Amino acid sequence: MTDFEKAVIHLQTSGDEDWEMAERLFKSKDYAYSLFFCHLALEKFLKAAVVVKTNAPAPYTHFLVRLAEMAELPINENQIASLKTITRFNISGRYDNEKRTFRKLATKEYAQEYFNITQNLILWLKSNYLKK
Repeated sequence: MTDFEKAVIHLQTSGDEDWEMAERLFKSKDYAYSLFFCHLALEKFLKAAVVVKTNAPAPYTHFLVRLAEMAELPINENQIASLKTITRFNISGRYDNEKRTFRKLATKEYAQEYFNITQNLILWLKSNYLKK
């Protein structure tokens, strides 16, 4: 097994763990942190897709649209808009002043929408671009 194959497995395993955390946080009604973990999980699956496509180490970026472009994924305008929104969850979950504002935005309905979008994107990536 090559180092790149090991990296893909590691990223997918870590992405699965982050997705499980997003699910637990959503069930416990901690919607802001659930969305933060949605971003983390999706970032790792996209980085795995980049490694698969490029046979190079995963890049040091959190910007999901850029990762999708690097993996040469055929994403549409709706997916681009969703990835841009989900990317903001990374910052919103880290910094105190952003967290307060984000907690007000992260209602159950808002979180449910982006939780579902993240889940669908992850399933799409796993089904079409990632193999364990």
